[in-house]
Amino acid sequence: MRTVLCCLCACMISLTTNFVSAQVLTPEDSLNSGLESKEHKTLIGGYGEAAYTNNLTLEEAHINLTRAVIFIGHRFSDKISFFSEMEIEDAKVDASGGELALEQCFLKFQLNRNHFLTAGLFIPRLGIINENHLPTTYFGNHRPFVETKIIPSTWRELGVSLNGKVPGSNRLDYTLAIVNGLNAEAINAHDGLREARFEGRDASARNLAVTASILGYWNVFKVQLSAYTGGSVGLAPRSADSLQLESGMFGTPVSLLEGNISYRKHGWTIKALYALVSIPDAGSINRAYANNCPEQMSGWYAEAGYNILRLFNDSTKKDLSLFGRYESVRGNDQMPENGIVNDVNNFSCVTVGLNYTPLPGVVVKADLTYSESGIPNPQLQINPFPQAIPFETKQSVLRLGIGYSF
Repeated sequence: MRTVLCCLCACMISLTTNFVSAQVLTPEDSLNSGLESKEHKTLIGGYGEAAYTNNLTLEEAHINLTRAVIFIGHRFSDKISFFSEMEIEDAKVDASGGELALEQCFLKFQLNRNHFLTAGLFIPRLGIINENHLPTTYFGNHRPFVETKIIPSTWRELGVSLNGKVPGSNRLDYTLAIVNGLNAEAINAHDGLREARFEGRDASARNLAVTASILGYWNVFKVQLSAYTGGSVGLAPRSADSLQLESGMFGTPVSLLEGNISYRKHGWTIKALYALVSIPDAGSINRAYANNCPEQMSGWYAEAGYNILRLFNDSTKKDLSLFGRYESVRGNDQMPENGIVNDVNNFSCVTVGLNYTPLPGVVVKADLTYSESGIPNPQLQINPFPQAIPFETKQSVLRLGIGYSF
């Protein structure tokens, strides 16, 4: 997989012309791109999705309002704007679940035509889905597993970010951000980094992280490399020493390296992504918290879709994309000596389906996922139920859903 990243680097060096992408501008996009010129203007937008899920193997089905998000932005002046998104997951919040949370809340300061700062709760540029997570922008009802298990999209933290174009080039964009770090106690091979995020809530500020990306355009290709590295122990030195963990700004580090490439032309959309997470002090984390933290996690996927309506009308504005995606996720790619390998965390899956977009901002989806994993490690089953249903290593799941953005 390192060869893949090297190839991506080579593509970045040879970027020469602009990437053309048909993207629907929401009020948030319009405000961010500077198309809204009127000062003291408040914009409202949003997105959401709902899905019916039927596990054909386990004969279980449910339907859920996955998320509904309201965006509120305000332009104070030609230099300063405000962005916020409030999200509710699973329709309501009570003792059984659901979540009400801010997905972003930051100020944008335009430094000049090509550079700006953001400060507050924002989404770093890591992967494809993290920034571009509207349900109208990706195939299928479920976000790619690699970008939920390995890259915990939607990943947002508190900090400051510098964004702009690489000097001397109109085809290379960059980001450089400082954000709060992670919580080592919550890292494990099953959930990855997802539960280790603070997401703006009482985040430890003793440990910090740096994230950076470079994004380039080459004809109909878009190529990106991004990285994250930061501390995962924000305890006071005395507390960290008692656990034999390294605290401080980048103590007990966690790193992520990611590369992706996208192609869009003549009704075709093709994407590929690879991500690698490294936690060199996983053994020390396990000794302190017994959370089965891996030393390394990795994953990749490749997908392709084609708007089959173009076979009948090459100039159609509607989109009926037939797509397929293959993914490989390795949650315990490498484990320390005191870790327990659980093969259920290593799996692959194939998803095929249809995305129908009758008009911009509305999508109807249908997809079928076939997945295959290893079996659960019995060492991790505490007091197993004597009549437990056997674990199915091969499963098929049908999903039907809708999505919107405005």
